[in-house]
Amino acid sequence: MIERKQWTIKQAQELFGKPFFELLFQAQQVHRMHFDPQQVQVSTLLSIKTGACPEDCKYCPQSSRYKTGLEKERLMEVEQVIDSARKAKNAGSTRFCMGAAWKNPHERDMPYLEKMVKEVKALGMETCMTLGMLNGSQAQRLADAGLDYYNHNLDTSPEFYGNIITTRTYQDRLDTLDNVRDAGIKVCSGGIVGLGEEIRDRAALLVQLANLPKPPESVPINMLVKVKGTPLADNEDVDPFDFIRTIAVARIMMPASHVRLSAGREQMNEQTQAMCFMAGANSIFYGCKLLTTPNPAEDKDLQLFRKLGINPQQTQTAFGDNQQQQYLAEAIINADNEQFYNAAL
Repeated sequence: MIERKQWTIKQAQELFGKPFFELLFQAQQVHRMHFDPQQVQVSTLLSIKTGACPEDCKYCPQSSRYKTGLEKERLMEVEQVIDSARKAKNAGSTRFCMGAAWKNPHERDMPYLEKMVKEVKALGMETCMTLGMLNGSQAQRLADAGLDYYNHNLDTSPEFYGNIITTRTYQDRLDTLDNVRDAGIKVCSGGIVGLGEEIRDRAALLVQLANLPKPPESVPINMLVKVKGTPLADNEDVDPFDFIRTIAVARIMMPASHVRLSAGREQMNEQTQAMCFMAGANSIFYGCKLLTTPNPAEDKDLQLFRKLGINPQQTQTAFGDNQQQQYLAEAIINADNEQFYNAAL
């Protein structure tokens, strides 16, 4: 068995400092050793409980501490969630992620969450949840229900973290990841670019993720979506080249993980997204909204896939069929170039 590399911040910083094309070339080489470069995993994310979160994450419009105009909503009925999952599958998604704006789930909510997992699994989709912190018992209950992935981002470096969040510690996040892993659930964990961090913080975040006892199977890299009313609404825009570099370094440091091009894609042009795929991104969220923030519409993604010769990765679940992959393949071929998505509508 080959011993896994333990990364240092210095090594990660050296990767960030490489000439741009040399970095992309290395990332693409690593990517091709572990994945088909023409395949992208497609997920859909649904907010099953929106707003009124007690946490103070400075980037988040769902925090009850900021006036963002977001209306709070109760936990969705199970059948509503399953109906959304059916639509996501018919649109081509292979993984369905359910997110709730909580510090952590209450015990009274667990039976509903378990039922959601079981019924989405019965559709032949992979399941993912992001519900805040989990204790060991909660993680095991979700695992027993069949949950495939649990998302809990580290967000940024341990050193910069306190500038962004004070209501839960970095160790709280690491403990949740440990509970998820111990329960046998695959880990989805990444971070956000554009919080005001330095390159060293981006390097330190990726070191934290890569040096976990087992690296996350899925690593979402988000570009900050600036929302009016949040403390980070006036942050400087992220340079697209800096974002692409972060994708490339993540790919090199976590060669066997899916690197997800996550929040912020609505702010990116097609060329930036294409460079991210070249740098090793091989997963996206599909659908016009990520929890509460805009995301490119399906038709727009299909057009980009067709231009780049990208195909959706087939589902890994034991239940499923290939209907969603066939749908996407046909849609990519037949996509109308005159269709555009207007985020203002």
